[in-house]
This record gives sequence, structure tokens and C-alpha cells, in this order.
Amino acid sequence: MEENNHIYDVSAELEREFGPKGSASRKAAEDKAWEEYNAQILLDARKNAGLTQQELADRIGANKGYVSRIERGLTIPTVSTLYRIAAAMGLAVELRPIA
Repeated sequence: MEENNHIYDVSAELEREFGPKGSASRKAAEDKAWEEYNAQILLDARKNAGLTQQELADRIGANKGYVSRIERGLTIPTVSTLYRIAAAMGLAVELRPIA
């Protein structure tokens, strides 16, 4: 069996794909990645709460399409909507210092 000793430079790959750190294209890619990450967290939380998109939408006074867009990272909820979503799933948003 042949051993692969190739070292993969993640920083170089990110720079090649999205531009250098601090560039507008890199910032846009980082923002999009955070939006998708947060969307996945909300999707997982809804499923863990045992709610359908429609049930969550009903609880927050929105429509199912809105919840779907949030979960796909296409819409970013306002802070007040995020709090309503969390409460509707029996969760709380906690703001605390980063260690």
C-alpha cells in the first residue's frame, strides 16, 4: 500500500478559491459560509424540537416559505425573529462573553 505524504495547504486553497484574506471576495465567501452554518443550526434545532416547517411558521406568525428560506440560508432573520424562533422551539438565545 502506497503512503500519501502530501501536505494540503488549506490557506492556499482558500486564497486560490476566494481571494486573499481581507479582500471583498473572501469576506463575501466567509459571510455566506456563516449564513449557511447558522441556517443548518436552525434546521437541526427545528427537527430536534419535532416541529415541521409549517408548525414553526404558525408559532412565529410567519409562513412556511419564510421558514424554508431561513433554513436554506437565503433569508437572514432579524434578531427579534431569531428570538421568536428559539422560543417557539423551547430554546433560549444566550449572549455571553467569549471566554
